[in-house]
Amino acid sequence: MDLERSPLARAFPEMPAISGVELRVARARYKEWDRADLTFAKLAEGTSVAGVFTKSACASSEVELGREQVKLGSARALIVNAGNSNAFTGVRGREAVEQIMAQVADALGCKPSEVLVSSTGVIGVPLPKDKARAGIAAVLEADTCSWEEAASAIGTTDTFTKGSGASAMLGETRIELAGIIKGSGMIAPDMATMLGYIFTDAAVEPTFLQEMLSKANDATYSCITVDGDTSTSDTVLAFATGKAGNPPLASWDAPGADAFYAALLQVCRDLAQLVVRDGEGAQKFIEIAVSGADSDKSARRVGLSIANSPLVKTAIAGGDANWGRVVMAVGKAGEPADRDKLSIGFGGTWAAKDGQPLADYDEAPVTKHLEGQDIRIDVDLGVGEGRATVWTCDLTHGYISINADYRS
Repeated sequence: MDLERSPLARAFPEMPAISGVELRVARARYKEWDRADLTFAKLAEGTSVAGVFTKSACASSEVELGREQVKLGSARALIVNAGNSNAFTGVRGREAVEQIMAQVADALGCKPSEVLVSSTGVIGVPLPKDKARAGIAAVLEADTCSWEEAASAIGTTDTFTKGSGASAMLGETRIELAGIIKGSGMIAPDMATMLGYIFTDAAVEPTFLQEMLSKANDATYSCITVDGDTSTSDTVLAFATGKAGNPPLASWDAPGADAFYAALLQVCRDLAQLVVRDGEGAQKFIEIAVSGADSDKSARRVGLSIANSPLVKTAIAGGDANWGRVVMAVGKAGEPADRDKLSIGFGGTWAAKDGQPLADYDEAPVTKHLEGQDIRIDVDLGVGEGRATVWTCDLTHGYISINADYRS
């Protein structure tokens, strides 16, 4: 299936090398395509790991094992398979993952629990053990590669590679972060629907790294949606090699902790928004800012109700300033709202205030705004101080075409 590059695509950025991380890719041929589909990251001894995973009741073995592995706090390798999610595959699927973990651990001289594995692709097909074994053998012998090559190898229906880098000063020590991500469809915030990996040379204690990643997730990956569907394989992992030499961050009181978190949040936000920009069939990137809610969590739920509405998304696709559909989505969210205090705007122009359309409302600037690629919807509920921003894309015929042909 050949996919055209998303019109919302961003060029792959310059990314810093991360001391303690070596990247390689190879072809395991889990799917009939002529491209690398296996990514390997070798990590320095002492690397801390944290992760957030799907809440799906049908999670893959990779996710089930990963949840337990991150509790141990250390990692030596990451393996990512594209083309086969290995989900809903029972004992055979788990055995394939354990085989991969053991093979990599034997090569690196580490514990199998320090080898984290992710898979993405078609659900319900066990990962072939023979291809897995051959693929691991090939990737262990491969030359090191770039961030962009690694980002390309983890993709499925992605139309462009996605990455983000940042740096921060922890006292006198400069630290670097680099992240890659894949995601295009089956995107909804039931944790984070994608495969994403962030690497840093900072020294961070595992429990604190987990705390920061979970907090960043709430403000980024859990605020995006393409189609309202949550995958069985969703994983975001953060690895801290400690090679920068800073005193290990262990709490928010540690010097530089706020600076590190700001850089981590920036990378997570960039990656999350890139997933939305590559939403299957997307032509428009939509930011929905909700204010005046009962709480921040309530604001996010209202924002996601709007973002997941096919009626809202198709109206934006057609350039139709149909704010009545936004009213509908607010009303169905199940969150505190007052019809007579509700205000709605597009691109900085209010269409309705305090529960009714503005008498002097001019739709012309709104129509012009909706002709662009970056769309903003503002909603003020008028009932409290809660606020949140969520991101989505429009819904076009392209989404149907991609998903109707996904397995072919």
